[in-house]
Amino acid sequence: MERVHFAVAALNQTPLDWSGNLRRSMAAVEQARSQGGRLLLLPELCLTGYGCEDAFHSAHIAERAWESLAALLPHSRGLVVTAGLPLLHGGQLHNATAVMVDGRLAGFAAKQHLAGDGIHYEPRWFRPWPRAVVERHDARGLSTCDGSSDVPIGEVLFDVGGLRIGFEICEDAWVEDRPGKRLSERGAQAILNPSASHFAFGKRAVRESLIEESSGDLGVVYLYANLLGNEAGRALYDGGSYIAAGGKLRAMTPRFSYCEVQVATASLEVPRGAASPGAIKFDWAGPTEEMEGVRRPAWELVPPAELAYEEFTRMVGLALFDYARKTRSTGYVVSLSGGADSATCAVLVSEMVRLGCDELGPAAFAERLGLDADQPFMGQLLTCAYQPTENSGPVTRDAAERTAHSLGARYFVLDVQPMLEAYRAALEAALGRALDWERDDLTLQNLQARIRSPSIWGLANEARAILVATSNRSEAAVGYTTMDGDSSGGLAPISGVDKSFVLAWLRWMEVHGPSGAAPRPELSVITDQRPTAELRPPAAVQRDEDDLMPYDVLDGIEELYIRDRLAPQAVLEALAARFPDHPRGALIGWIRRFFGLWVRNQWKRERIAPSFHLDDESLDPKTWCRYPILGGDWGDELERLA
Repeated sequence: MERVHFAVAALNQTPLDWSGNLRRSMAAVEQARSQGGRLLLLPELCLTGYGCEDAFHSAHIAERAWESLAALLPHSRGLVVTAGLPLLHGGQLHNATAVMVDGRLAGFAAKQHLAGDGIHYEPRWFRPWPRAVVERHDARGLSTCDGSSDVPIGEVLFDVGGLRIGFEICEDAWVEDRPGKRLSERGAQAILNPSASHFAFGKRAVRESLIEESSGDLGVVYLYANLLGNEAGRALYDGGSYIAAGGKLRAMTPRFSYCEVQVATASLEVPRGAASPGAIKFDWAGPTEEMEGVRRPAWELVPPAELAYEEFTRMVGLALFDYARKTRSTGYVVSLSGGADSATCAVLVSEMVRLGCDELGPAAFAERLGLDADQPFMGQLLTCAYQPTENSGPVTRDAAERTAHSLGARYFVLDVQPMLEAYRAALEAALGRALDWERDDLTLQNLQARIRSPSIWGLANEARAILVATSNRSEAAVGYTTMDGDSSGGLAPISGVDKSFVLAWLRWMEVHGPSGAAPRPELSVITDQRPTAELRPPAAVQRDEDDLMPYDVLDGIEELYIRDRLAPQAVLEALAARFPDHPRGALIGWIRRFFGLWVRNQWKRERIAPSFHLDDESLDPKTWCRYPILGGDWGDELERLA
């Protein structure tokens, strides 16, 4: 038995940021070196960024990636370093990982099972490598381990100084015919998995189980490296990278880190025999201390019911941080209605500041976002405005003001009633008649919502900030939003969660708060209200659930139809079992309303601002939930509901 000091890295990369991606990869190499690491695994496609999408079709992308590989190669002296890149081989583009040993190129592992479901579209850009095949690839003048002009590529078992190393690239590990099984049967002692596995609620436990079980079932040291943060805009990565052996996790990087590079190491015993005749010469001598194993932060030890709230706070906070700095914006602008959705968006910006400052320190946090370190950060990063009309009430006005002030945001009141009256008068003059609520309810409601857009956009332009669209997933499902009104914005950070989650999260923030932070009792001005669009006259007592249906029912239908793919009758049976207190006739009416609104409003979902993918109920048609804009209305199925 001999000891090997293994290392894995989580990187916050950006597609096509050549110098930045290379710099962070080099930083990970140096961190691993300083921590005594001898073998370092970097994430999938880390040299280009995973989310390059159709840019992968451009030939120069693979060429630039090769240049980055050539620049990284000398930095691997004294180490074994692996890095992911797109590789053109035999006229086809492959998702590959380069293996560098002591400043020389050893070869490439190529991905066999491409991720083509959900938010992944790898078969659009890459070709899968055939099972168990090894070929030779031109090294193009790079120094190689055996001095030859080409190196192996494919399902390669690398023998590096007597340590036999194999690869599974992300999806390869999630299929039945996984390369790791064949490689372990051929004598692999370590399986390396460079991944770009997106965040979703509850996915951490599944991922960790796979890694632990792989190390035990395959009898190997199993290394897993993942991306970190908001890489390309929609898909998010928690950054959890792991080292496992004997069926147990031995080391991991912290999740949701604001640092661009995180490295974890573990010194583990590996049974090693004599090197094969073709082994790559390498000296594994290094640190021999025993690692203590994984230590989880306190927030990961909260009750399961609260873990989703913790993850939401930390993942979306980090995603907002990355979105602002990668777009070179100076913060966010939120139209505060005094209700739950806009308040949630504003509080998330505040959590971004708290978490970022806690980890990086105020000075480094300010530098990363280009802030004035001598001025309050929230006043620089968040601008809020309340935009009343004659139908707005004192409760929401007070709630908006108190929320903004409690967060330290820059706050304005923009009275849009004069503009509303002018547009209404112009429309009435054109029509030759007066508008009234009995005949023109929808027109008058939407006119108010849209009239707010120009002024809030003006504040965003003035601040050089990102306007936040505040709609949630429940509203997106049924189109309960005004296009070019409350849908206006450059980012929709909460459109990946439903209304019930938003309300529960706000109450949790009010009463408990995230681990290590105080609760926010001031949010009671939001949580004590019943949701209202406040677009009809006060006498109408408008309530969202009266316009639609109870939110828990709406979210239940959405879950059954979108996540579980059930037809209307099956939705009804499942819903009746879940909500026995609601009359069956009422459930049928709500199901018919949902499906009718769903079909009619796909065009609205097509125009929602970019949103964060958080779970398998996402409605974003750009990444997950593709539906026809024109389609049938489920009329036959809905008519037969009974």
